[in-house]
Amino acid sequence: MEIFSIDGAKIHAIDAGPRHAQLAVLVHGWSSSSFAMSPLIPLLSRRFRCVAIDLPGYGESPPLRERATIGRYAQIIGRLITGLSEHPAVLVGHSMGGMISATLALQVPQLVDRMVLLCPTISGRLSFWINTFVSPITMIERIPLLDRFLSLLEPSMLYVTDSLMRPASFAERSAISEADYLRLRADARRPGQGRVRAECFVAMRNQDLSGRLRELETPALVIWGAEDNTVPLRDAGVIADEWTSADLRIIPKAGHWPHFETPEVAMRYIASYLGLPSIIGEPDVLVQPAEVTTQIAEFLANSQIGSGLSLAQRIRLAAHLERRRYAPGTLVDRTNQESTDLYLVQEGSLEVWSPPIEGDPDSQRLLMTVVSGQITGEMSLLDGGRRSADLRAGEDGVTLLALRRERLRALAEDDPALGNAVLWNIATALALRLRLANWQQQGLVRQLQALRQEELQ
Repeated sequence: MEIFSIDGAKIHAIDAGPRHAQLAVLVHGWSSSSFAMSPLIPLLSRRFRCVAIDLPGYGESPPLRERATIGRYAQIIGRLITGLSEHPAVLVGHSMGGMISATLALQVPQLVDRMVLLCPTISGRLSFWINTFVSPITMIERIPLLDRFLSLLEPSMLYVTDSLMRPASFAERSAISEADYLRLRADARRPGQGRVRAECFVAMRNQDLSGRLRELETPALVIWGAEDNTVPLRDAGVIADEWTSADLRIIPKAGHWPHFETPEVAMRYIASYLGLPSIIGEPDVLVQPAEVTTQIAEFLANSQIGSGLSLAQRIRLAAHLERRRYAPGTLVDRTNQESTDLYLVQEGSLEVWSPPIEGDPDSQRLLMTVVSGQITGEMSLLDGGRRSADLRAGEDGVTLLALRRERLRALAEDDPALGNAVLWNIATALALRLRLANWQQQGLVRQLQALRQEELQ
């Protein structure tokens, strides 16, 4: 683990991924450690520099000299971001870590690019189960003598405490492995952390974000387990009411730990949102720098395929587009070629030529020119058929954004709302092109009729 010194505090952290990449800070929740974020690190480190921290007083990080508060934790993470990067970071927070992340986004929004929040504490009002069984023990633990006494009793009471705690944390049909459960349980029972656990329990109650979420402008994906008995789903209702721009997802068969209990579903949502491969085992053929994804997302706002999409949706779509550059006159695709890519022209132009007759290139004619913001290749994308025309780079060359058919299918499976919007835009562009072709054909028919009239006269 790396050790970062921030305002005199020693912060232990797992540091993974390319150092030049955009920073992603992973923030665990109450009575936990950086291990709580470990399932996400292999995925996120494909594109980001992942720093999964042990908050002061948790894991290997020593406690703060002063009382632990949500605002102080947010300040420390802000200092970590400015110390490691010149650019805004992605925050991934679980439970209390979600509250800390949202607090930082409210305090210093320019430091936060996007957020992924897993079962975040919003109101600070935890479930009846936690308040009834956990809160009293937590308050006792803040007294060192009683904390040591409880630690001595702990081994003989494991069965009792498991019977109380497991239903609060995990779904009835949870798929969490026994090894992961035991490690999370060990973090929750780590000795010497009674004071910080009690301080954080009070801090969450004092940091009610209800009524403030409307101020958040930072894009966010919020994931919740449908059977979360730690941070109840009523907090998800607060998000739905106040933070309408957040993308809220509820996962069945998951409790308070969806990234451990239903990892495939949680990873799919996160991968799609952060522009990572939609299918976890897929090669990283399109993992591009975050700044490139941002540039493409801005361009999509004024394109045929990105019309009407929100910023978060355009960011997702942008991550699946492959940028390709061609010199003037270069043949991009040939008639009858097996290619199901959809092409969006970013710069320059793309010419569509009719197929040669009996192999004679002089028989070809220019059918249309596709310019910046327009798409072509819709038919092959939709039906998987071969190309029906030649595609050539225009006289100034062309920069294309290519969307592969299998990527669109995966994206639509990950996010039906986005997939439907993209397909609707593609269909609209295709309909416009057919209408134009019909209008041109009608114009040609009228010209022929006029010529025949002149000949008859």
